[in-house]
Amino acid sequence: MEDNKVMAAVHSTVFRESESLESKCIKIEGYDFNHGVNYSQLLKSMVSTGFQASNLGDAIEVVNQMLDWRLADESVTEDCSDEERDPVYRESVRCKVFLGFTSNLISSGLRDIVRYLVEHHMVDVVVTTTGGIEEDLIKCLAPTYKGDFSLPGAHLRSKGLNRIGNLLVPNENYCKFEDWIIPVFDQMLKEQIDQEILWTPSKLIARLGQEINNESSYLYWAHKNDIPVYCPGLTDGSLGDMLYFHSFRSPGLIIDIVQDIKAMNSEAVHATPRKTGMIILGGGLPKHHICNANMMRNGADYAVFINTAQEFDGSDSGACPDEAVSWGKIRSSAKTVKVHCDATIAFPLLVAETFALRGTRSVTNLSDL
Repeated sequence: MEDNKVMAAVHSTVFRESESLESKCIKIEGYDFNHGVNYSQLLKSMVSTGFQASNLGDAIEVVNQMLDWRLADESVTEDCSDEERDPVYRESVRCKVFLGFTSNLISSGLRDIVRYLVEHHMVDVVVTTTGGIEEDLIKCLAPTYKGDFSLPGAHLRSKGLNRIGNLLVPNENYCKFEDWIIPVFDQMLKEQIDQEILWTPSKLIARLGQEINNESSYLYWAHKNDIPVYCPGLTDGSLGDMLYFHSFRSPGLIIDIVQDIKAMNSEAVHATPRKTGMIILGGGLPKHHICNANMMRNGADYAVFINTAQEFDGSDSGACPDEAVSWGKIRSSAKTVKVHCDATIAFPLLVAETFALRGTRSVTNLSDL
């Protein structure tokens, strides 16, 4: 009798009655290849696959919500202007999209995907590190090659080769970059003196995009489509080396970083009545720069992070969306997701099921926003 009571208690503990999840949660199901190969349906199935596949599926949904939003979806407020009451205008106002990425992604083939987005004006503001500027320009002058992660650095150094992960960049590429960019700096210095032009990192970047005049360059398209590209750490990398050498050869070129932090924060502060969305590949400077700008408007409305960093080390590189919410960089009501995955894998899939399905994004006259 006592054993029966014990076993009954054990049974009730092990087989505790479940709360019903029916209609509350998505049922886990993968893609059925019996239906053939349908890449769009395969990507849609990510949501119900589980683990990071589900996070990727969620990220696709958040980006599509970001791209679908119109001011017309919101109620007209009492304090809005006459223009904001116009139905045609309200339908034309879209979410302001901030795209951030680290330099290694431009070294990789993701450069071509970034170029596609900028070429078709599918994003509104770009933030990257110095390598994300110079690598785009260098690839217009000479190619980057596929190598191997395990190639020894000393051996590569003896051959004049530089390794970025499993990518190889010959020293010759940087020599070509120096030959190309130094005359551009000379002309900028002349314009600074003769025309009293105040150069900022974003103005310099726009000038480089104009000068490269190459349709494979995302900076070329950013210049052509008047999309600002911000890089507050401009003196890092090869570009910093070139500025260093130029400062001895022809001293005097001034680049004002303060004007750019004002411009960058204003991108978010003056976005109203638009919502803002962040798509950030990797961490560090681009991620923080975009998040901090959106903090000035009490947070972004949509946020997608794609990186492989852990948030538990306390560094900003691996911070999750929830941490950004605590700082006011993302609104508490925002749609957010972090995909813990190599961006070279996840981002092409995300773009395929979001931006690429929509084609060219129409450009509206919203320069005052």
